[in-house]
Amino acid sequence: MRVIFVHHSCFVVELKEKTLVFDYFDGERVNGYHFTGKLPEFDREKPLYFFASHRHQDHFDLEILRFCGRYPKIHYILSKDIRLGSAYLKRNKISADIKERITFVTANQEYTVADLKIETLRSTDEGVAFYIETEGVRLYHAGDLHNWRFEGAGELVNGKMESGYKAALRRLEGKHINLAFVVLDGRLGMHTNRGLDYFMQHVNADFIFPMHLWQEYGLIADYKKMCSNARYTERIVDISRENEVFEI
Repeated sequence: MRVIFVHHSCFVVELKEKTLVFDYFDGERVNGYHFTGKLPEFDREKPLYFFASHRHQDHFDLEILRFCGRYPKIHYILSKDIRLGSAYLKRNKISADIKERITFVTANQEYTVADLKIETLRSTDEGVAFYIETEGVRLYHAGDLHNWRFEGAGELVNGKMESGYKAALRRLEGKHINLAFVVLDGRLGMHTNRGLDYFMQHVNADFIFPMHLWQEYGLIADYKKMCSNARYTERIVDISRENEVFEI
C-alpha cells in the first residue's frame, strides 16, 4: 500500500481496491498557518472514502462534499458532531442528496460500510477516533483523541483527560494494527510525548505516523532521541514535509 502525508492530520491510504482519506482540510483554513499539502488525483474507478473525525477546521472541510461530482464512487464517514442541516447545505450550494453518500458515526460503535469494518473510539476532545479493517489491513486514526495535558489546567482536568485517553485505547487492546496515525503535539511542552508514550506501550502497531505536529517535524526526531527502547523507535515513521509519500 501507499501512504501520503498531505498535511497536519490528513493522510491518504491507497490500497489495492480502494482509497481512504483522513481529516482533510484546505491548507489556508487555519489562521496563522500555511499548509501546502495537496490531495492527489484519485482513480475514478476505485471506491474513495473520506473520513472526518470531528468538526474542527483542522480536521474537516466542507469542500470534500463537492468532490462527489468528480468521483462517482465516493462515500463519507463523518463524526456526528459535523452538522449538515438542509439549510446549511443550501446556503453553501450543496445538494441535500449528498447525505445519501454519508455515514454519520458516534463514539464506541461499530459500523459496516461496503467491506469496511469500522469501530469508533470516544475522543478526549471532540468527535471520534477510527479503527478500520479492510482488505486484510488494520488502520487507526486518532483524530483528536489524545492525552491533552496542559500546564495550569489543574489535576482534576488533566487527570480526567488522562483517564479518558486510557479508557479509549483499551478498545484497541488485543488488536494488531498495521498503520496508526497518532497525535504528537508540541504545544503541550513537557507533556508532548505523554500520549504517544502510552500508545507505544499499550497498542500493537507496525507503523506509527506521528501527526498533529503543526509543521514541527523535528518533534519526531526529538521523541526518538528520548526513547531508549529501539523496538519503539523503529516503528515510528519519519515525516519531514507535506506531500511526502511512503511505500509500505
